[in-house]
Amino acid sequence: MLLHTIQPGVGATHAKRRVGRGIGSGLGKTCGRGHKGQKSRSGGFHKVGFEGGQMPLQRRLPKRGFKSMSAPFVAEVRLHELALLPVEEIDLLALKQAGIIPMQTLTAKVILSGQIDKAVKLVGIKATKGAKAAIEAAGGSLVE
Repeated sequence: MLLHTIQPGVGATHAKRRVGRGIGSGLGKTCGRGHKGQKSRSGGFHKVGFEGGQMPLQRRLPKRGFKSMSAPFVAEVRLHELALLPVEEIDLLALKQAGIIPMQTLTAKVILSGQIDKAVKLVGIKATKGAKAAIEAAGGSLVE
């Protein structure tokens, strides 16, 4: 197969609709727009969601939920992921370089998920109560 020979399959494409080209085309005279009214005229459209002055649906329905703006900058680290790192002193930079957390992360928190058997020293990383107990039980420590 060559790039210049690639084309859509048979029946995959359709001819462009040509409006206003006579009775025989099926879309002559009013060009499929019907008779009179705002939508029949050129430039005759309103903004999305406009309901003729009636209270629009997006304003009638109750609002709920919340999307945190800081979510992309906070990351969770599982306990067993710390054991995979080849270094004993772990900080944000070490986690970023290992690909455990995204590069735009500003803060990280270790959660109790899995087990850790080697002693690690966390620098500038928070931890949950359970994760902190597991790290200290393995001989590690936390430095705020």
